[in-house]
Amino acid sequence: MVTRGVIQFKTAPSIAATGVTAGPLEKKSPYFESFDKIYEGERCGLDTNEHGHAKLMEDATMIALSKVNAVPADADFLLTGDLVNQMTPSNFCATKMGIPYIGMFSACATSVSSLLTAAILTDAGISELAIAGSASQHNSIERQFRYPIEYGVQKGDTAQWTVTAAGAAAVTPHCEGVPSIERGTFGIAIDMGMTDPLNMGAAMAPAAADTLFRHLEGHGASTDDYDVIMTGDLGKTGFEILKRLVDLKGIRNTNNFRDAGMEFYGKDPKFFSGASGAGCSAAIYFSEIYNKLLSREYQRVLLIATGALLSPMSFQQGDTIPCTAHAIELTMK
Repeated sequence: MVTRGVIQFKTAPSIAATGVTAGPLEKKSPYFESFDKIYEGERCGLDTNEHGHAKLMEDATMIALSKVNAVPADADFLLTGDLVNQMTPSNFCATKMGIPYIGMFSACATSVSSLLTAAILTDAGISELAIAGSASQHNSIERQFRYPIEYGVQKGDTAQWTVTAAGAAAVTPHCEGVPSIERGTFGIAIDMGMTDPLNMGAAMAPAAADTLFRHLEGHGASTDDYDVIMTGDLGKTGFEILKRLVDLKGIRNTNNFRDAGMEFYGKDPKFFSGASGAGCSAAIYFSEIYNKLLSREYQRVLLIATGALLSPMSFQQGDTIPCTAHAIELTMK
């Protein structure tokens, strides 16, 4: 029986380069020195949070292109997304780039859904150079999904801090010396009936577990096959739930499990359960993880980005929160 949503890439497309940008508070990340550009202001010197949001992705895209000696006119596709209504920051970015644009929305899982889609286009021979990624900006996201920044609402331990960051990856046909995309799994939308936007980790953990199980089963793999299995944005709360779900499934070895949300700010309690946002996993995957693959410290990694598929309207109407998770397997040989 073929496991649904599981992909084996025949040509092993490559991530030839990456670009990562981040805001001023993200200097508190233990990985900030591996980011390509840090801004001194949350709005990146522009008039609005949303324009600053777009600037994060624009610059990440240009950085990734520059590393492969390319310009926007050389790229076949731009695949990116964010969490703002109708993905307007991504749309603004696309107008500046002038690259054929596929808007992507998987919430905080967009870092991987965009990468998987770019790999599919490349594997099919449709694209020679595609830019995939995602971005988030703290103020623009927090005021939309939770409370206005000025309100100063007190948050509990399960809350997460939306990062100001963007990550972009240049996906090309297979080439030596850079990480390859070998396999992937698209997530199923799972709704466990949760309604609290300040407890996203718990809502997303079952989706992460489902995608992990289907990926392992579909590819005949085990957790021991990877140097690291990194989820995105579960934070401390969701990560503990994931490990419990994995244990119930009979998977005992979780020593190589990590979570980008839990690690982004170095487990600083000031950021509650950790980080979140479409730029969180993108920034860590395309810097910390990518660099360790390049140096061959890692040979094979499994990245599982999670996303809560709510909107301001659905939250205000008291709807439950569907979640998903997408997985991608990168190798360095």
